[in-house]
Amino acid sequence: MHAPITALWAGLFGILMLGLAGRVVNARNSEKILFGDGGSVVLMQHMRVHGNFIEYVPFGLVLMLILELNGASALLLNLLGGGLFAARLLHAFGLGRSTGTSFGRFVGTVLTWLVLFAGSALALYSYAVA
Repeated sequence: MHAPITALWAGLFGILMLGLAGRVVNARNSEKILFGDGGSVVLMQHMRVHGNFIEYVPFGLVLMLILELNGASALLLNLLGGGLFAARLLHAFGLGRSTGTSFGRFVGTVLTWLVLFAGSALALYSYAVA
C-alpha cells in the first residue's frame, strides 16, 4: 500500500513543525530559559504555537492516511492537506504576533476544525460504504 499524497503533506508539515520548534529554541536562548517558560510571554507564545500545531496536525494526517488508503481522490486529499496547512500557517502567524484575538488565530482555528470535521465525516462515510 502506498500513500504518496499523505507522504507529501506529512513532509511539508514536518518542515513547518521544525520551523515552529526552532522559534521555541531561539526564544529559549534569547531569554536564557532552559526549562519551562520562566514567565516569558514571548516564550509562552512560541511554545503555544508549536504545541497547538502538535495537538491538531497528527490527527489530520491520520485522517488523510485513512482516506487515502480507502481510495479518496487526490483532489480531496490535497484540499484537506492544503486547507490544514493554510490553517496552521494562519494560526501560527496570528498567535505568534499577538496573544489576543487576531484574524490569523481565529481563521486558522476555524479552518483547522472544519478540515478535521470534514476528514472525520469522510472517514465515517468510507467506513459506512465499505
